Amino acid sequence: MAQTKRKRRSKHRGTAAGTIQTRGRTGRAPAAEEKKKHDRVSAREARLNTPPTWANSFKRASLASALMFAFILLTTHSKNRFAAALVFALFAMALYVPAGYYMELYLYRRRQKKRALQK
Repeated sequence: MAQTKRKRRSKHRGTAAGTIQTRGRTGRAPAAEEKKKHDRVSAREARLNTPPTWANSFKRASLASALMFAFILLTTHSKNRFAAALVFALFAMALYVPAGYYMELYLYRRRQKKRALQK
């Protein structure tokens, strides 16, 4: 006589492109590690899918110019080292703000275009 109590197999759905989609887990709640990984991935997606702002670019540039100011202040041995470090840091700030914004804008648009092509 044939066995009647067989384990149910998970169903697969094929798409027109030939890929196979599975349902994923349906039987148990995800573990803490799986939740963390999912939260981390969704936070990354949210961060990458927000358009760049001038404020964020200004914050990033101010951090970089502050580090540059400190580096020049500590490594230069002239009598006007504070003024030189300040001038160089302000110059770097003036360059980094627009350069950082337009670089982020380029990367954002490229990601959005890639994402639109995947859909």
